[in-house]
Amino acid sequence: MLLGDLMKRLQSENDAALAYETLGDIVLMAEVTAMGEKFGESAGVYVAGAAGRFASAASDEAWLSLMATIEREGEPSGAALAKMLRWSLDRDAKELSGGDIAESATKVSGACGCGGAGGGCHAPT
Repeated sequence: MLLGDLMKRLQSENDAALAYETLGDIVLMAEVTAMGEKFGESAGVYVAGAAGRFASAASDEAWLSLMATIEREGEPSGAALAKMLRWSLDRDAKELSGGDIAESATKVSGACGCGGAGGGCHAPT
């Protein structure tokens, strides 16, 4: 599956939830579930939003790291999803702890860059 196709499919909560369940990484699944709950989202909604947040806000270095991961993994789509989820979990944890990630995204784009799938914003208010 091409990365663009993966990103498009992850916009669907149902497809995102299915992809998430097939990862088989229990620790990652627990972290996604817990973080989703903090934002009032199901795991599927959080996964879809994580892909959107990565697409809209990841640095060039994060994209390069994602490409390197895809190249060396036997299952590139699963590896890509795991990488995007870890990036989003780290970013959201920093925001929840009072980091300035949302503020810097707002300064750059003029709006929140969280890409919350459920229409919600992951920036602290």
